[in-house]
Amino acid sequence: MPLSKLLLASLLLSFLLFHLLQAHQTVHAQTQGSLVQQIDCNAACGARCRLASRQLMCHRACGTCCRRCNCVPPGTAGNQEVCPCYASLTTHGDRRKCP
Repeated sequence: MPLSKLLLASLLLSFLLFHLLQAHQTVHAQTQGSLVQQIDCNAACGARCRLASRQLMCHRACGTCCRRCNCVPPGTAGNQEVCPCYASLTTHGDRRKCP
């Protein structure tokens, strides 16, 4: 009888510790994710697309890429090595998605 009570108490204690550890890891992961600063995609894409002949298409594609990568290369063209994620996105036809 005392052995079963000890076993039950140790199981409850281990369950409680596991639950507390899991809760701590969840909170830690959420705070780490919120520390990443989001860039202003509208402003960055406005600068990137200011010389484009097709403004709306450029803004739409750039905005999608910016939200996925949180990065827009400087200038109006090129410089994609600055942002590898931005440079790696392609369309279904294997063409570069991002302007």
